[in-house]
Amino acid sequence: MSKSFLEVEALSKVYPDGQGGEFTVFEDIRLALEKGEFVCIIGHSGCGKSTILNVLAGLDEATTGNIVMNGKEVKGPSLDRGVVFQNYSLLPWKSTLSNITFAVRARWPSWSKQQVLEHSEGYLKMVGLDHAFHRKPSQLSGGMRQRVSIARAFATQPELLLLDEPFGALDALTRGVIQDELVKIWQETRQTVFMITHDVDEAILLSDRIFLMSNGPNARIAESVKVGLPHPRARSTIFQDPSYHKIRDYLVDYLVNRSDSAEPEADGSPRVVEPGLTAGSTIGDQESHPDTVKAVNA
Repeated sequence: MSKSFLEVEALSKVYPDGQGGEFTVFEDIRLALEKGEFVCIIGHSGCGKSTILNVLAGLDEATTGNIVMNGKEVKGPSLDRGVVFQNYSLLPWKSTLSNITFAVRARWPSWSKQQVLEHSEGYLKMVGLDHAFHRKPSQLSGGMRQRVSIARAFATQPELLLLDEPFGALDALTRGVIQDELVKIWQETRQTVFMITHDVDEAILLSDRIFLMSNGPNARIAESVKVGLPHPRARSTIFQDPSYHKIRDYLVDYLVNRSDSAEPEADGSPRVVEPGLTAGSTIGDQESHPDTVKAVNA
């Protein structure tokens, strides 16, 4: 049986509750990602999404469980996994270009100065910052700083790119522009992406699948929603596809009405759902589901 590119088995995170007991943020997290897949994870605050991402990045340790990427167990941080946070995380004393070359040089220490420079400039051009090579982060807008963070993450060509709500602090217009830049780079590189978002429309625009978490504590990944819309997708036209509205209605209904009680399959794996087939139906079972999707205005 073939293995997926990334496999997470029985992951849990438990903290002391300060009263001699324990507090379980999430438990028995099971997921698999294929090479080149773009996956988003959605859930209410407190379900442990960012903690899962930090564990995948090697920046935190799970209490129990295993993570295997490309046949190797994940232990600690690695240049094979890149992270983009909400707060940009740029080196303030370095220029835009130097923030990229610093990371690229660490990734490929044997490269010549010219190789590093050309490679770094290429990714800054991809995000439309060829006019800002020599500006410091303090001279950039919030949206431009986030573009630098995204360019740096892609420039190191990690096998897995982890995005922790990278557009959460941006205004709607800037957010849309950078989403377009992210889509453009991903279509060129086809790197595997795991992204946290609270934005349903963003998840549908970007991802191949959307993991839905139940509410914490003891949160689980209850469902894996297959998006199924063809790439490339454009923000200006995606809403014209009838499947878009079925998927959106399903996600909103889950978050509003079912996230508190949702459960995965009996073996702990997420229940696979494809709302584009029949609203509320599951793969292999196209009969009416008891939690029929309620109409929500798009």
